[in-house]
Amino acid sequence: MAHVPPRFGRRTALWGLVAVFAVLGLLTWWLRPFGEPELKGELTFSTGVRTGVYHRYGQLLEQALARDVPGVRVRLETSQGSQENLARVATGQADFTVATADAVSKYRADGKPGADGLRGVARLYDDYVQLVVPAGSPVQSARDLRGKRVAIGQPGSGVRLVSERLLAAAKLDPARDITPVSIGIDTMPAELEAGRIDAFFWSGGLPTNAVRELSDRFDIRLVQLGDLVETLQGSGSPASYYRAAVMPQDAYTRARNTSSVATLAVPNLLVTTEETDPGLTEQFTRTLINSRDRIGQEVHAAQLVDLRTAIYTDPLDLHEGAGRYYRSVKP
Repeated sequence: MAHVPPRFGRRTALWGLVAVFAVLGLLTWWLRPFGEPELKGELTFSTGVRTGVYHRYGQLLEQALARDVPGVRVRLETSQGSQENLARVATGQADFTVATADAVSKYRADGKPGADGLRGVARLYDDYVQLVVPAGSPVQSARDLRGKRVAIGQPGSGVRLVSERLLAAAKLDPARDITPVSIGIDTMPAELEAGRIDAFFWSGGLPTNAVRELSDRFDIRLVQLGDLVETLQGSGSPASYYRAAVMPQDAYTRARNTSSVATLAVPNLLVTTEETDPGLTEQFTRTLINSRDRIGQEVHAAQLVDLRTAIYTDPLDLHEGAGRYYRSVKP
């Protein structure tokens, strides 16, 4: 006798559907932790003076983040530079910033507000310290600045920090042996061109547009600082973050230098605090690395951002979210 398959009643079918929905619900719950929640909100990025590398870098990062994380609005805030940037982030006035490693070290050593909560996101590119004079100037070393009118950067800038240290290494007192002028790279070129200052210090990526544009319309020369590197490094931390470097002759093609220029360089760090959301920081780090080539077309220093070295954010511990990104792309 042939086997007759059992008939399915309405109740059996109903229970079958309940079972299917239960399984789907369980799968949804199981997979949810592995999905990336949509990031929304606003973050503040403290940059630098409008004509400096920090600010242009911040503008291009803002554009990259708008593509990658459309739910997050980035607000850029100009600043005097590294020292002011760190104070803003450490005290909650900004979420991310760029600052030089020597400025970070000093901020921590001085026990400034919020210093313990600072965290690194990435090591970026190096700033090169540049001493710019008119092409016909007799100045051949920082030691020759005695009695000169010298722009040394604004009080909250990284260049102010390094210029005062360089002058000290040259055995010059910034308050007595020169006429110090507290202005930034947004006004330094025009003041030099007008003859109202004799020289200016600048610390930035190569090339810095403000210096390049000055060289296009006015004859300038970059002065070597290599003779002070050993003395500067011997003064201890945070000066230990300075390294000997060479600016190639074609860094500024119109500058009246006949060879490369010995100077010093210091790393730049992308900085946040331990309070910043790990998911946001992970995505920020991803965008930073992935947009390197695009940003580097306009900010040449950004081409030096390297995944292999970005993780080294000394003197800061790496932020949890940044560490999560680097682990995810580790070969």
